[in-house]
Amino acid sequence: MEELAAVEEQQIKARLAEILAQCEPDRSQLIPILQKVQESFGYLPKLVMSEIGSYLGMTDVQIYGVASFYNHFRYIPLGKHPVQMCMGTACHMVGGELVLEALERELEVEVGGITADKQFSLDRVACIGCCGLAPVMVIADKIFPKMTSTKVDEVLVNLKLEEAEAAKEEGEDKRL
Repeated sequence: MEELAAVEEQQIKARLAEILAQCEPDRSQLIPILQKVQESFGYLPKLVMSEIGSYLGMTDVQIYGVASFYNHFRYIPLGKHPVQMCMGTACHMVGGELVLEALERELEVEVGGITADKQFSLDRVACIGCCGLAPVMVIADKIFPKMTSTKVDEVLVNLKLEEAEAAKEEGEDKRL
C-alpha cells in the first residue's frame, strides 16, 4: 500500500511540474495555478500546496489563506458520482434540507465529504437554476427534480442497478 502511495505521489508531482512549467514563478500567478491544479486533479491535494508554495516563494499558510477564501476550491476529490443538493431559496423552502439530511444518512457521509468507497461525494450548492423543479438534486450531470427524502433511496438504488447492469454488459462485451 505504501508503494502505491509513493507511485501516486510521484504521479502527482509529475503532473504538477507540467502545470508549473506553464506558469511564471510570480505570486500573482497563484490563483491561475490553483485553478489549473484543480482542473487537472479535481481538487487541491495537500501535497501540491507545499510544492506551489515552494515554487512561488510562499508559505503553506499563505497558499491556504488564498485558496480557502474562494469557495470553488476543493480539498478532497470528487466521488465517482458527485451529488449536489441545491439549497437555494426555492429548494430550501420546499424541503431541500430534509433531502440533504436523507442523503447524508443513505450515503453515510457529511456534506463536503466522500464515501469510503469513493463512489459518492456530497455537496450543498447555492443554486442549480431549476427553481421551478425544487427541490433539485444533481448526480453527475443528471438532474433529479421535485426530490423528497423518501425518493433519495430510490434514486440511489436505481443508480447502483444501472451501474451493475452497465458493468455486466461490459463484461459480456469483453468475452465476445
